[in-house]
Amino acid sequence: MPDSFHHDVLILGAGGAGLFCASQAGLRGRRVAVLEHQERVGKKIAISGGGRCNFTNLNASPAQYLSQNPEFCKSALARFSPSDFIALVEKHGIRYHEKKLGQLFCDESARQIIQMLVDEASRAGVQIHVQTQILSVSKTDRFRVETSRGTFTAESLVVATGGLSFPKLGATPFGHQIAEKFGLQLTERRPGLVPLVFAPQDRHWGELSGVALPVRAQCGSRSFEEALLLTHRGISGPATLQISSYWRENQSLALDLTAGTPAPQLLAEARKSGLLPVLSRLWPRRFAERWCDLYAPKKPLAQCRAEELENLQRNLHSWQMTFPGTEGYPKAEVTLGGVDTRELSSKTMEARKVPGLYFIGEVVDVTGWLGGYNFQWAWASAHAAAQFA
Repeated sequence: MPDSFHHDVLILGAGGAGLFCASQAGLRGRRVAVLEHQERVGKKIAISGGGRCNFTNLNASPAQYLSQNPEFCKSALARFSPSDFIALVEKHGIRYHEKKLGQLFCDESARQIIQMLVDEASRAGVQIHVQTQILSVSKTDRFRVETSRGTFTAESLVVATGGLSFPKLGATPFGHQIAEKFGLQLTERRPGLVPLVFAPQDRHWGELSGVALPVRAQCGSRSFEEALLLTHRGISGPATLQISSYWRENQSLALDLTAGTPAPQLLAEARKSGLLPVLSRLWPRRFAERWCDLYAPKKPLAQCRAEELENLQRNLHSWQMTFPGTEGYPKAEVTLGGVDTRELSSKTMEARKVPGLYFIGEVVDVTGWLGGYNFQWAWASAHAAAQFA
């Protein structure tokens, strides 16, 4: 077997986590190779943030991550912060801006982040092999990976294959299958940061596809104040995507439609000028008309009984909608669940049962909010593994 096919560290997956881990391990003097089954690296990065890559969030902390073990992400996030990644972005002269809520985007293109990661890996002597199909993974005294390019061996194997979201971009369950092969447990996996689909009785709202309005979406004790977007099939937009990670099938959402204005104040104004004109100042006119047709009293508010006004206020502050399901992995930003964190060291990302085997990024049961948090987890978990692989 050619010596070039033996490495200190072998990384499966050339997404954000895999590329960054490769460069960081290479800078430690490790001989590193990255294997990617797609024809080019960083496909998911390229489409992220509308093509401008929301590469981190200034507010990233463990509070913005979901996991069956919420404590797990603390160590990695503490040791590689948003400011650490920003310093790398600035070193490469990539201009960026804060869009809102701490979200940082490239001024120009997501491809700048991909090129930065590739350049860093190249500088660290990393070999990147694209269009390399992995046929089998095993371990005796070292890891052995059979591929369409031949056999690779390594002392350490890092699985950075991502989750199940965006199968059109090449997402597969391969990383989860490797974990199972080596006896590691997985948590339940489901689509996260995903649009919800209407129940049959609510499909008429699809006629207003493209209409957006500010809401506070609440599910249980969790709520998000962002925009909601009506689609032909359901609801999307930042508020929907955020709350979807906390929602379960056939569970109702409470949508506060008042944009922070107390309902009694709205109704006091509506007594003078009418409910539809008042709500049309808050919402797009088409939405206001449809909503009033369904929920507004069919008489002047001054003639309404107290219970009718209370019901109207309740619908304004807590409009209940039940959704039977989601648009699934094809439209999901991320995968909730993955490799059970109880199987991994929070300091190194190494499997406790299998020395030298590491899991990083989306393949692990750590999922961030919308807004750059998942990229920050990719960088932080990759950095953690790279210090030890």
